[in-house]
Amino acid sequence: MDNFLGLASQLFTWQSALDILLVTLVLYTLLRLFAGTQAVQLLRGLLIIFLIIALLSSFSGLIAFSWLVRTSSLAILIALPVIFQPELRRALERVGRTDVLFGRQRRNTGYSVIVSEVIAACQRMATQKIGAIIVFEDRVGLEMYVEKSVIIDAAINRELLITIFYPGTPLHDGAVLIRKDRVVAAASVLPLTQRILPDATLGTRHRAALGITEDTDALALVVSEETGSISAAWHGGLARPLDEKRLRRILERFYEARRDLFEGIETI
Repeated sequence: MDNFLGLASQLFTWQSALDILLVTLVLYTLLRLFAGTQAVQLLRGLLIIFLIIALLSSFSGLIAFSWLVRTSSLAILIALPVIFQPELRRALERVGRTDVLFGRQRRNTGYSVIVSEVIAACQRMATQKIGAIIVFEDRVGLEMYVEKSVIIDAAINRELLITIFYPGTPLHDGAVLIRKDRVVAAASVLPLTQRILPDATLGTRHRAALGITEDTDALALVVSEETGSISAAWHGGLARPLDEKRLRRILERFYEARRDLFEGIETI
């Protein structure tokens, strides 16, 4: 036991503790900077692969594998900035924002209020047959779509949503993107699903809702301009038509299951 403690005291010095702390801080900062982008999933995957490769390279018998890792390391380091170019630019722009690094957030209004405002807006638009598509961001960030949209960054309320989608307004032709308790962007162009839809009444908005939920884990609501029905798309599936009770249940489950993402939003 004394020999083990002596060996541990030799290996674990204050320099090694500082070394581990710095590596942890760098990895944590990278994940925070890339949060809100689709690259965060790729970054996590690369970190896992790197750890596996480092573990395998530690075995002295794997001569050919160790040579391959050494010779390909430079090419990988050159390729990473090319792969992450858009995300790196966004991350560098966010470095100066202390709220990103230290987690300071706006005070939120409570997701029950958000749900009620969205439902009221959808019902009024459905009654007047105003077409709309509202997308709620989940763990996979929608920043690449936000950047190509008109930035709003406003609190969620029914009047704002109805005004955005009202026919003839400059922002009505596109999707509204919601992040936590904020309308972050409008007039967003979304990818369309390539599937053949069996129902001819499902138009471009439904295709866009399915497309974004096939590419990400977002939740999308659609108000049909032709029929006035309300639909919800999630993970490439479509639920319709939705009455107030079903729509409320879907939205409340979406927010409730993601309390860790919506920290600071208090249930009312």
